[in-house]
Amino acid sequence: MNKSQYNESVSLYSDNIYRFILKNIKDADKAKDIVQETYVKLWDKLDSVDFLKVKSYLFTTAYHTLIDMVRRDKRQTSFGEVDYNEHAHSEGYSDLKEILDEAISKLPEIQRSVILLRDYEGYSYQEIGEILSLSESQVKVYIFRSRKFLKNYLVSVENLL
Repeated sequence: MNKSQYNESVSLYSDNIYRFILKNIKDADKAKDIVQETYVKLWDKLDSVDFLKVKSYLFTTAYHTLIDMVRRDKRQTSFGEVDYNEHAHSEGYSDLKEILDEAISKLPEIQRSVILLRDYEGYSYQEIGEILSLSESQVKVYIFRSRKFLKNYLVSVENLL
C-alpha cells in the first residue's frame, strides 16, 4: 500500500469505522480516538497491508482497539463519577431510534458488534467473521440471537407504551 491508497482508505472508511465504534461505546471523543489510533496502526504497517484488504484490516483493528480501551477503562473507573441522567425518569419515548439504541445497548458486546456490522454497515457474514475472528456459522448464530432478543425487547416496549 502506498500513501495515496492510505489517504483513499481514510476518505472511504473513516466515517463507517467511527459510526461502528460510536454505536458500541456511545462516546464521541473516545470513538474519534479509536479511529485515529486505528489509522496510526495502519500507517505503521503500511508496507504489509494490501489495499484490497484494508477495509477488513481497519475494522478488525478498530474492534480490537475498542476492546482494549473498554478493558482499560473498566480498571480505571473513578468513584466520583456519577451519571445523574441514569437516575432520571421520562414519561415516554418520542423516538423509535432511542428505543432501538437502548435495545442494542442491552445486547452482549459480541452480539452488538455483529448486528451493527451486518445491519448498520452492511457487511457479509464472511467479512464480519474476518473482522471479529469468528467462523461464518458463529456470525449467523450471533445475528439470529441478537435479532431474536431485539424482537422480543421491542415487542415488550410497545406493550408498555
